[in-house]
Order: sequence, then C-alpha cells, then structure tokens
Amino acid sequence: MIAALTFGFFLWRLPVEELAQAPKADGIVVLTGGAARVNDAIELLATGHGQRLLISGVHPATRTDEISRLNPEHQRAVRCCVDLDREALNTFGNASGTRRWAKERGFRSLIVVTSNYHMPRAMAELSHQLPDVTLIPYPVVSDKLRAEPWYVSGATMKLVFTEYLKYMLAVSRMRLEGIVDTSEASKVSWLLRR
Repeated sequence: MIAALTFGFFLWRLPVEELAQAPKADGIVVLTGGAARVNDAIELLATGHGQRLLISGVHPATRTDEISRLNPEHQRAVRCCVDLDREALNTFGNASGTRRWAKERGFRSLIVVTSNYHMPRAMAELSHQLPDVTLIPYPVVSDKLRAEPWYVSGATMKLVFTEYLKYMLAVSRMRLEGIVDTSEASKVSWLLRR
C-alpha cells in the first residue's frame, strides 16, 4: 500500500509540460542523456537565462567545437560560456561535478535541465549536494511522453517505473548517509550509487 502511494506521489510530481518561460539564474546545468536536453540548455544560455552552462556527463571525446558546430545559431554562446564535465557517469556523479563547478564560480542559483521523468532524482541528488543553492527545474518532455500518457506504452511504463526505483534508492542512500557513521555510509553509498 505504501509503495503504491509513493509511486503515485512520484507520478504526480512528474512535470508533464515544459516551462513556457524560464526564470534567470546564475548558471545552468544540463544532465546528458537526451538530445533535446542539451539543445534546450544551450538556448537558455544564449537567451541570457544564466551566465554559464555546465553540460554534465558528456562523452570523454566530446569537444566544445563539436557542440558549437551542432548549434550554429548559438556558436558564440557555446564558445564563450559552456563547460564540459566528462567525469560524471550517473546522476550522483552529475550532482558531485555540479557542486564543484557551482562552488568554483560562486553560483547561488542554477537552472537544472533534464528529462521530466529524471527530474525528481536529479533534484534530490543536486539539492543534497548543494543545500545552499536555489535549484530551478527545467523539465524536457519528449514528444512521445507529450503525445500519450506514460501507462499506454510498455516501454514508457518500464522507463518511468525504473526511474522511480532509482529515485527511491537515491533517497534511501541520502537518508542513510545522515544516520550511519561516515565510514559505513561511504561503503553503503558506493553500492547504492550503481
């Protein structure tokens, strides 16, 4: 019963529409994993919604000039103000890299760009790593999720349910870190980050 309620709450919190207009922040971070995410984040940067953009979780071979070439209308913004995080392999890594990047620049507010189904876990990980930074979600909704409810397609149902399980594991790990001594918590955290 409790599992059904928490899954229902998770679904209720999923953004179903993209923002018509994003507020401004010190910086923007996009968590890779979907093509539209990066394009939306670059557009936010180019239209002055943040000073710099961190693309977190890019492939080690990716270079800024490649991204610039793929976004010809925003080449100046990409060349000037985009930073690449090649170390992040998962959402925990995205949050850790974003913490370092934001602290180095003294940013107090960030727009977070990721897929709508990934937003709850991304926000949980980022707020855990950056408790003193204002995080503004900017969900990217895929055409498929916009066209039909999540429960119509088996693949979409699997995606949403898997993301819910990852979210619950991440929240459990963060709570455990708060109550277990740090040496034991780091062992458990390593296992739960996978």
